[in-house]
Amino acid sequence: MPLYLTEEDVNDLLDAESANAAVEECERKLARSAVKVLPRARLGLDGGALTLMAAVDLEAGLCGLKSYVAGRDRSFRPVVLLQDERSGELVAVVEARRLGQLRTGAASAIAALTLARPDPRTLGVIGCGYHAVGQVECIRAALPSIERVGVFCRSEERMRSFCERFGAEPARDHRQAAEADIVVTVTSSPDPVLRGEWLRPGALVCAVGANVPGRRELDNTVLERASLVCCDLKSQAQIESGDLIEPIAGGVLDWLEVHELHELVSGELTGRQSDQDIIVFKSNGIAAWDLAAAALVLERARIERRGIELRS
Repeated sequence: MPLYLTEEDVNDLLDAESANAAVEECERKLARSAVKVLPRARLGLDGGALTLMAAVDLEAGLCGLKSYVAGRDRSFRPVVLLQDERSGELVAVVEARRLGQLRTGAASAIAALTLARPDPRTLGVIGCGYHAVGQVECIRAALPSIERVGVFCRSEERMRSFCERFGAEPARDHRQAAEADIVVTVTSSPDPVLRGEWLRPGALVCAVGANVPGRRELDNTVLERASLVCCDLKSQAQIESGDLIEPIAGGVLDWLEVHELHELVSGELTGRQSDQDIIVFKSNGIAAWDLAAAALVLERARIERRGIELRS
């Protein structure tokens, strides 16, 4: 019988370390074409959208469909449906708010493991909302060399609360947060919050927040200074990544110069050439990560006898 797994179940069964491992293995499966993924699709609603994301893991024998409704006056309550790839039977329904937070953070963590300069000491985060939590948790879990986390966001109250919760330091402005070995932008800003002139040589930028064409977190100088630019799924980035679409349209970059994270995780492409290289990872969020994390939660739920059985 299929299982229904709540946010409480996910919170108990999935942590930063296991999310990191699940996403890293997912990237390796993408490299060997064992995982297939569709770009995100959005259906317009009044002031929002119904969003659908799908992937299949041929090795695990699972299909995953994530759906959520987002927009004005709507609570964000994503769910992942897992189906058996061979029989088509429903296997599980997984509430996915915490799951999404961790899988997104895990992708940045894997990018940092793969592309950051050796033994990074500092992490700067611009934004202190829902997804910033997973970024700090997962990157710290992957990189114990991180000694200091600096955070900046527009609300001083939220910034100080976030810093107290995670043992971080409030930054005085965007620029100070950007003066780090790893810089994460995770905002809802429609306009760039990170300028390339602020970056130190050797920085890795993980741009997480903007995943619609009309929003950008990075200015053109970030991309002009980058020795390498990669994303999670190029076909999805070409639809929704304003951080890449606008600069490419303006001739700053070419899609041929944009690679996918799995190419670097698998070693198919060499990433960092020098400790001075600036590298950009544009993360939009893909269904393959949701499937990987949900599959792990389901596996652990079965072992620990968690979840509600859905009877027909």
